[in-house]
Amino acid sequence: MAKLSLSDLHAIRDREEKNLRKRNIHGRDVHVVVAMGTSGINAGAKLVLNTIADEVEKAGLENVIITQTGSAAPNPEPVVEVFSPKTGLVVYGGVDAETARRIVSEHLQNGKILEEKRIELTEKEQ
Repeated sequence: MAKLSLSDLHAIRDREEKNLRKRNIHGRDVHVVVAMGTSGINAGAKLVLNTIADEVEKAGLENVIITQTGSAAPNPEPVVEVFSPKTGLVVYGGVDAETARRIVSEHLQNGKILEEKRIELTEKEQ
């Protein structure tokens, strides 16, 4: 294995610090949560999560943190929750990749809620 120079090590450190900052919730005022239980993943939640992350990065939205949670069943999955001080908590159901792109461009960037995809969360019957 080749030895790394000090400048190589600094470059690696800088790259990894940038990646870790993406996960830091401090200083972020918009929180996007994608339900990633098995039923959500089966319905396409992994693609939705990746699409949102890619679009947020492309748009340079530094104030957005994206996390995942467990199942949101029996709601129409994939389910995406968006919380921002501007719009409060908004929950979207039946999200696909195109809707994920719209969530970023319309909701996160412009504060416009996608009413046709908005849902009220329901709980499983005991």
